[in-house]
Amino acid sequence: MAQGPVYLGTGRRKSSVARVRLMRGTGTVTVNGADAAKYFPHERALQFAVRSLDATEVRSKYDVAARCSGGGFTGQAGALRLGIARALLKADKSLESRLRDGGLLTRDPREKERKKYGRRGARAGFQFSKR
Repeated sequence: MAQGPVYLGTGRRKSSVARVRLMRGTGTVTVNGADAAKYFPHERALQFAVRSLDATEVRSKYDVAARCSGGGFTGQAGALRLGIARALLKADKSLESRLRDGGLLTRDPREKERKKYGRRGARAGFQFSKR
């Protein structure tokens, strides 16, 4: 199993939450018990999720085990990216400048806007007919 300490990080994006466990290893990334390459349906989502590891050039030094819930795969990939970055920061403080310069420690604040009454959606109204 894990050799040495385990570093924890939590990431959020849209309505998704990722709880990340980072430990010394060979670079395997598992999400909800499955390999990340199989879990994410698009290669782009996988690359987005592991950008924190690639930016700091430590992908082959750590194993990542994550539990993702809520939202879709795009939100989960963003949550995983932030969770990995936060766990890496706990593992090695010297990586902070690289993570911060890449914008990897900033939580994306964009959320879904609520639907308003008297409207079809958050901003869209009903179609108006003169006749």
